[in-house]
Amino acid sequence: MSSHPSSSDPSGAASSAFHRLHPQVRRWVWTQGWKELRGIQEAAIVPILEGNQDVILSASTASGKTEAAFLPICSRLAEDAGGSVRAIYVGPLKALINDQFERLDGLCEGLRIPVHRWHGDVSQGHKARLLQSPAGILLITPESLEALLIRQGSALAGLFSGLEHIVIDELHAFIGTERGCQLQSLLHRVELSLRRTVPRVGLSATLGDMSLAAEFLRPGAGAKVRLCNSDSGGGELLLQLRGYRKRAPDARTEEDEEPSDDLPEDEHDVGAHLFKTLRGTHNLVFANSRANVELYADLLRRMCEEARLPNEFFPHHGNLSKELREDAEAALKAKQRPVSLVCTTTLEMGIDVGSVQSIAQVGVPPSVSSLRQRLGRSGRKGGPSVLRLYLQEAELTDTSPLPDQLRVRLVQSVAMLELLLTSWFEPPASGALHFSTLVQQLLSLIAQHGGVKAGEAFLALCHEGPFARVSREDFVRFLRGLGQRELLSQSSDGTLLLGRVGERLVNHYSFYAAFASVEEFRLVAGGRTLGTMPIDQPLFVGTYLIFGGRRWRVLAVQGDEKVVELEPAPAGRVPVFEPTGVGRVHDRVREQMRAIYAGDGMPRYLDARALELLAEARATFQRWRLAERSIVSSGMEVHVFPWAGDAVVHTLALALQARGLSVQTLGPVLSVAGQQADVEGALRALVAEGPPRPESLTRHVANMALEKHDGFVPEDLLARDYAARYLDAEGAWRVARQVLQ
Repeated sequence: MSSHPSSSDPSGAASSAFHRLHPQVRRWVWTQGWKELRGIQEAAIVPILEGNQDVILSASTASGKTEAAFLPICSRLAEDAGGSVRAIYVGPLKALINDQFERLDGLCEGLRIPVHRWHGDVSQGHKARLLQSPAGILLITPESLEALLIRQGSALAGLFSGLEHIVIDELHAFIGTERGCQLQSLLHRVELSLRRTVPRVGLSATLGDMSLAAEFLRPGAGAKVRLCNSDSGGGELLLQLRGYRKRAPDARTEEDEEPSDDLPEDEHDVGAHLFKTLRGTHNLVFANSRANVELYADLLRRMCEEARLPNEFFPHHGNLSKELREDAEAALKAKQRPVSLVCTTTLEMGIDVGSVQSIAQVGVPPSVSSLRQRLGRSGRKGGPSVLRLYLQEAELTDTSPLPDQLRVRLVQSVAMLELLLTSWFEPPASGALHFSTLVQQLLSLIAQHGGVKAGEAFLALCHEGPFARVSREDFVRFLRGLGQRELLSQSSDGTLLLGRVGERLVNHYSFYAAFASVEEFRLVAGGRTLGTMPIDQPLFVGTYLIFGGRRWRVLAVQGDEKVVELEPAPAGRVPVFEPTGVGRVHDRVREQMRAIYAGDGMPRYLDARALELLAEARATFQRWRLAERSIVSSGMEVHVFPWAGDAVVHTLALALQARGLSVQTLGPVLSVAGQQADVEGALRALVAEGPPRPESLTRHVANMALEKHDGFVPEDLLARDYAARYLDAEGAWRVARQVLQ
């Protein structure tokens, strides 16, 4: 395993701001045994104590960002925390809120600052007590804040009358998403109710572009946001990428009565190395998809049984029941026995599971930012950060396509690791119009106030709100479209009201989330709920499943109740979950891939098999002279290499389709059916005409309705939103010129 230094900026200087904290807060710090404040904690005190500006705190995982925000906030509230909610903490996960509740409760108990949770698992009694006597700090999800605004209506101003701070945790998880746009709108609506701005504090360990993050935190005034960035907390990084040749499994049909225990050799080999390396310690294994989580959790559990050892490996993903997830988190955090969790992005956030010895990543990382976030879970308390990446590539045959010969997955992973070592990571996404969330926020605004004038709605949501890219003309077309679909109606005085369909949407329990949720079965074994799985899968008595890291047979399917009863079984199949939304590849990653292909250095962190695979990739690159040309013919196909990110590749594919060509996107490669002269001719025409109008290309997109409420958005507006989100016309035109040259 190769060792790499990580950037570190330890500060041994005496604190210059500690004395400004409230005496009781300083006392709490001393009781924790802290010898000094960390860099980000020191930097945050003055701007947050002053309470007159927005602040972003960006630092590595486990650097104490939560305390950095709340030490000065609690100092402000120490003398008077009553009369209303005084600070709001918004977290992306209920589990993260529960975890932060425990951390803050210890700090606030001695200060007599009440701390409240508000999400779907909190009892109505606790919520009622807060409404009757609002005070202190409220920890809440965006969805619960949405529900609070609708249900409290005009009483909201009283509930938050003395609000001094809004803290947004895991800021990077919101930027560029529908949920993030929803949060921006909710915070703006809170400030409209109060008729004043409330200082916001954003916390994140992964922010590729601080200016974009600042603009997200305070739309229209990002330049005024105070940026506090600290690289302290870094240490040594131990890194290894292990390569595997993926072999096809034995032929077997879905109708086979019992699935075989046999796995493809590469997956078994990955599991065997995980078992050998991780057994007896505490680790996180990120497997990219829920299906892979179940596959490897089941495999590793069976390896423990075969070795006659207690099971150390447990799954963790969003479809598992709350009880199973919390049991797994508690076991890892307790450190009373060796525990490793096989997980998806559910443990990428800041949920406190304590320090782990290492991180394993199975498959290509979703992004450099995601990899950095995951790596931050290891290497705490002065130890090295340890990352093992397991990468499978197909065994080559005479008919293997060119992308397989180029070992694209391996080279992309190496490119991401190289960028990680230079401390580069993707900037936040920006540019989307978010019409789906605008549908939700308009309906929510009407429900909150019982009705709203069109001009007032435009001012609240667009002109002065988070949907600033939506013009007045677009908003009028948007309203007409919603009226035609019966989401809205209009009274004689022009007030917008909920229409028949709009009322049905708002009154459904799923309305408060900005993202779509799939209808699911509830899986039950011995009276205990294990979790859920999508309802669109064929399930019948006798079906075998792998779920919760164990094997089951379906005993009964209760369709009306959407309940599936299970019993233990010796065999099982991994269920098919909904897509996991793997991140889009950035231009910089593809540029780095090209540099790796063209180079000759061998990274020290590659094992022998990975070195072989990289050598094969470079030999293919040289054989096809891809350093000299970007268009090559192979049989009846022409391969185009833009060496650009997914937005450019997708735009080029649509532009070629618009000229009658059949195009398939294979990662960084465009595979076009036909002759090279036809492809070059189409590219020359594209270059001659100049950058295409992005919306014109969307007519070749089979389905633009990707977000929850896109089906209600007028088609021309939906096309503009899709183009802003997924296309890069200027970049595609520029790359087309480079490809021809």
